[in-house]
Amino acid sequence: MAKAMTKSQIADHISKKAGVTKKIAGEMLNELALLAYKEAKNAFTLPGLGKLVLVKRKARMGRNPQTGAAIKIPAKKVVKFRVAKACKDAVLG
Repeated sequence: MAKAMTKSQIADHISKKAGVTKKIAGEMLNELALLAYKEAKNAFTLPGLGKLVLVKRKARMGRNPQTGAAIKIPAKKVVKFRVAKACKDAVLG
């Protein structure tokens, strides 16, 4: 299995495709990430890739795997990424 691409490899690929410098491509990646962080609470969509959404989890009962004792897991907010159908079809075939 091949290794995941690094940020610099992604920036290099974008710079070649878009005809810009690696520095500008890297800044574009950074700005895209910052925008996604800022807008995630309102659902941030990357067309053709997926959507970042903020989900509220309810409080629930769980178990300590070591002792088997029941514990209360508090409610919390989590960020989830929902993969777009187009991405699933392209990756999975």
